[in-house]
Amino acid sequence: MLSVLRNRTYLHLFAAQIVALVGTGLATVALGLLAYDLAGAGAGSVLGTALAIKMLAYVGIAPVVTALAHRIPRRRLMAASDLTRAAVALTLPFVTEVWQVYVLIFVLQSASAAFTPAFQSVIPEVLPEEREYTRALSLSRLAYDSESLVSPVLAGALLALISYNWLFWGTTAGFLASAALVLSAVLPKRIRPEAARSEGADEGVLARSVRGTRLFLAVPRLRAMLALDLAAAAASAMVIVNTVVYVRGQLGRPATDVPIALGAYGAGSMAVALLLPRVLDRVPDRVVMLPAAFGIVGLFALLAVLTAAGPGAWRWPVLLAVWAVLGAAGSLILTPTGRVLRDSVAAEDLPAVFSAQFSLSHGCWLLTYPLAGWLGATLGLTAASVALGAVALASGLLAARAWRGVPGAAARTPAASGKRGAAVPG
Repeated sequence: MLSVLRNRTYLHLFAAQIVALVGTGLATVALGLLAYDLAGAGAGSVLGTALAIKMLAYVGIAPVVTALAHRIPRRRLMAASDLTRAAVALTLPFVTEVWQVYVLIFVLQSASAAFTPAFQSVIPEVLPEEREYTRALSLSRLAYDSESLVSPVLAGALLALISYNWLFWGTTAGFLASAALVLSAVLPKRIRPEAARSEGADEGVLARSVRGTRLFLAVPRLRAMLALDLAAAAASAMVIVNTVVYVRGQLGRPATDVPIALGAYGAGSMAVALLLPRVLDRVPDRVVMLPAAFGIVGLFALLAVLTAAGPGAWRWPVLLAVWAVLGAAGSLILTPTGRVLRDSVAAEDLPAVFSAQFSLSHGCWLLTYPLAGWLGATLGLTAASVALGAVALASGLLAARAWRGVPGAAARTPAASGKRGAAVPG
């Protein structure tokens, strides 16, 4: 898997991703402490609102930025996004009002909404060979999972020596380092046919901003991807929102067991990310992704039984097992996503499609996060498990109907099957 790091351009981009993720992790811990200082017992409400703002920025900003930035070199766009995030992180220690946090979080997440789709759309051009690209996707999944485990530990160690405000300085350093690494990478030139170039010039901002979404609706395999994203979001929302409720409320275990449960989820995801490249060398993406969605349905059924069951020491190891397998199932869906997107559209449409996938997938989380939280708080965790299991089942059925194993070339848009055209500056 590490052989892809021999590619100098990808090595720089992957290193940029790592340092930016670590910086984001430090900011997450520091933001919680800042919210407590500003709002006291209302810190949870502040963080919940900040999370909603984050999702709204991801859903609404990514397609618009892609539409406006179609002529901007991608390296400059990513570097500018990193510098914007660094400036926000530098400002956060000085805020004195909750509304200021909301404004800065919106700016920071809007910059992330510009950076991430651009980053994702560049990688298949840097690593055009299928085997290498698959391993890059697994490395990216491992990076995200590792950040969720490493950043809290690193933040805890730093907080033993410094105040939490200094964590924002660490975040700033991470984003600055990411910008430097992006600028040091030599990106391939964009490949766009003349027809698409003149057509894009005639399109307005609104038309370009919805282009990726229109492609998702036009290609059956991409419609299936959207349904699968919803199934994965149902699983992750249950874990992220209700882990503390299960561990502390349902099982009556100490607070120190909360990160253990979250770690089980991350470990399951990481295990799949490590093993999946060899699997995908032999089997199609569909064979891996669709069964994972239906596996999530079964796990929600088991979770509902666990929730309704009476007290017993057995429930703790079962919860850890369910969380680990939910992480594995989510990784089976999310890791191959880039391969499916790359094989479904023409090269010139990759930025629009990656932007749309970024936006639409976070729209799924925007739906499932409150569903997991509100149902769990009002009707109970059993009802939440049943409801999210129903969401995953409907998603799996829709994906299976839309994605019937059509060969790659036949499933593409007409533009994807045509001539790639001449290179234009990237």
